[in-house]
Amino acid sequence: METKALLELLSNDYGVSGFEHTLKDSIINSFNKFSDDIKVDALGNVIIFKKGQSNNVKIMLAAHMDEIGLMVKDIEDNGFIRFTNIGGIDPRTILGQEVVVHGTKDLFGVIGSKPPHLQEKSEQDKAIKMEDMTIDIGLSKDEVQKYINIGDTITVRRNLIELKNNRVSGKALDDRAGILVLYECIKELSKIDHEADIYLVTTVQEEVSMAGALTSSFKINPDIGIAVDVGFGTTPELNKSNSIELGEGPGITLGGNIHPGLRKKLVEVAKEYNIPYQMEVSPGPTGTDARAMQITREGIPSLVLSVPLRYMHTSVEVVDIKDIKDTGKLLAFFIASVSSENLEGLLCY
Repeated sequence: METKALLELLSNDYGVSGFEHTLKDSIINSFNKFSDDIKVDALGNVIIFKKGQSNNVKIMLAAHMDEIGLMVKDIEDNGFIRFTNIGGIDPRTILGQEVVVHGTKDLFGVIGSKPPHLQEKSEQDKAIKMEDMTIDIGLSKDEVQKYINIGDTITVRRNLIELKNNRVSGKALDDRAGILVLYECIKELSKIDHEADIYLVTTVQEEVSMAGALTSSFKINPDIGIAVDVGFGTTPELNKSNSIELGEGPGITLGGNIHPGLRKKLVEVAKEYNIPYQMEVSPGPTGTDARAMQITREGIPSLVLSVPLRYMHTSVEVVDIKDIKDTGKLLAFFIASVSSENLEGLLCY
């Protein structure tokens, strides 16, 4: 499948943390022709296996498939729905949004609140809290309860759109863009030799606990773990030292979560193949699946590659398709550079 079409399919679909199973079939169908085996584990991680030329090296790639979202917490007598968040949502970004409530059938709704005309002056100077918002789907309480229960998930209603300059905007590109990187990587690996066995894992629950990366990396026990996620794309209000530019390649993370020898090799590979890259500084835990992988079992040497993304954790996230393809190529060529002969040297401190 063409990169943009697959990204559209995954972005438009829904899979809030803990409810990612809705994406499983699309991922399996897309990766199937490039893989040697695909399994879904007990937690819901999709583990895509591509065999290498020996059994001596294992590399795990992780990109999470869950998205932030909302959950029904109450249905009022007038049929309005009260909700809470799953994952890191800024309430200021959801007021006035169209949403889909995923009950026994999907129902459209809108998020509303008290009109500004009726607010006290003190209220007008403050952001509206999530607990003061409701979802209106146009039904009475009795009718709502035919289709919706407490605990049902809710996502913003948004379809991927194309912007200029090969860029797209939509919801859940954090981290469906990362899944596309894995897709580009396995396509590239189908054309080149690689000694390592590769486990490409679309993980669950990264946004709330990183549970998927913890359990899958424990099972696989790789020699190297690489998280593919998104980084803060530069916008006018962001300091360039804290962000990475769209269209200029993946961010290679520096920090305590990152193995220095592997990072050095990753940079060397990028230079060798003229793949653009940027440096991304993360002095503490990266907040990605790499953190979970790094501290699994007796410790797994880890890396993070970041696709530049603007407006993170909103429904209008923006990525550059070129960055996705460049990140996938860099991963594939890095994997091809790792062998049983040089692995020990790469992992030495």
